[in-house]
Amino acid sequence: MEKGKRKEAGTAMTRKGLNTKKPLVAFEFHTVKRIDNSRLVRNVAPVKMRNLYRTVALGGMIAACLTLYAYQHFRCIDLSFQLEGLKVQQADAAALNSSLNLQIAGLSDPRRIDFIARQQLGLTEVQPAQVQEYETPNGAEVASVRYTRASRP
Repeated sequence: MEKGKRKEAGTAMTRKGLNTKKPLVAFEFHTVKRIDNSRLVRNVAPVKMRNLYRTVALGGMIAACLTLYAYQHFRCIDLSFQLEGLKVQQADAAALNSSLNLQIAGLSDPRRIDFIARQQLGLTEVQPAQVQEYETPNGAEVASVRYTRASRP
């Protein structure tokens, strides 16, 4: 029943021969008592806790091993793809190297150079009268020559 509600009695009380019908009134009070259970601690057997810790440690080790296996597996797959890409790059570089070697051989051919010099540049062979020899003076020193490559951009 709700707090403070009256409850009427179903029967009338009789007093020594008097038949008066007066209902009796009774009050019911409902109180709420809060109980603090926060300080209660359930005792767990140490053996059960030890078994729990062992199970958790075993599960962690299995998870670590599976993670390591998956990492190695996917890393191996990734490296195989990288290796294939590097093989393709090496084949392209080898083809470019052979074509450049052929081009160098063609450009450094003496007959080709002579043909270009005569036809396009209009050069001729040196006549013996064009060459003059000089005598070296006494005490002359020969300077050292050092070849340098032109710097590339």
